[in-house]
Amino acid sequence: MRVARGRVVSGKVVVEGPPLEEGATVTVIAAEDAETFELGPAEEETLLAAVAEAHRGDLVDSGEVLATLRRGT
Repeated sequence: MRVARGRVVSGKVVVEGPPLEEGATVTVIAAEDAETFELGPAEEETLLAAVAEAHRGDLVDSGEVLATLRRGT
């Protein structure tokens, strides 16, 4: 998995850097005009690790999170 940046050109997303593999499934999150952010290398690594955890199903049930918050522990 990799995080890629790009721009829309003639209605298509053009990715910066090496091309993606033909047929790759991608998720596009388009920033609003005033909603942009930058990730440094460490932040990008953290994001990719979190995405990998989610793909493995290594998740915490929302009910469990809320119960923990209610208990204050």
